[in-house]
Amino acid sequence: QNPDYHGFSSDAEADVLNMRAAFLAGVSITIVLGSVFVHYLPDYGLQQWARREAEIQVRERERRGLPLLTSDYYDPKRLPLPPLE
Repeated sequence: QNPDYHGFSSDAEADVLNMRAAFLAGVSITIVLGSVFVHYLPDYGLQQWARREAEIQVRERERRGLPLLTSDYYDPKRLPLPPLE
């Protein structure tokens, strides 16, 4: 009997060869598929989207000649305010 039996074959040399091939294939597939998975993960926290959106807003405000930042979040002319008492 083979004392180092790995469960692939009753022949000792074939068993070791098949075990090493299965290990190499498993590790290679894990590295490749893991890398692909990590590369295509969604943008959690929307950091990339926020950066692109900010650059678009800056370009648009520069094109219109507006300041980049204002103290008003909404246009005060378009807000319905309660009457002054």
